[in-house]
Amino acid sequence: MAADLTVTRTLVIPASELHERFSRSSGPGGQHVNTTDSRVELSFDLAGSPSVPEWLRTRMLDRLAGRLVGGVLTIAASEHRAQLQNRAAARERLAALLRAAAAAPPPVRRATKPSRGAKERRIAAKKRRGITKRNRRAFPDD
Repeated sequence: MAADLTVTRTLVIPASELHERFSRSSGPGGQHVNTTDSRVELSFDLAGSPSVPEWLRTRMLDRLAGRLVGGVLTIAASEHRAQLQNRAAARERLAALLRAAAAAPPPVRRATKPSRGAKERRIAAKKRRGITKRNRRAFPDD
């Protein structure tokens, strides 16, 4: 499974930049869990990666700042019983996280004012509501 990780069409992480560590996992598997290293920790050095362009790296580092430890992004997967499935899950999760961090920022919202007609309709509705409430009083004050 030493294949490159495709994040987007333009961003592909070489397999040599991904580091996997295996350990014993908790969860489903019974005694099998106690004897096999099925938990996968997938690490990617985002800050020092030559495959990520500089303009994209700054955006990704900014968005993933809370998840990085020394510029390294680590994903742990232990939800499956088999190591191979956990490796695939970790790679997919890493790709999804990097894809979200690399996405273009949303367009800036331009503030707009209500139109003159909208203001007039709002004031007219308030006046109608006030008249309705005034007519409900025992002694309308006119």
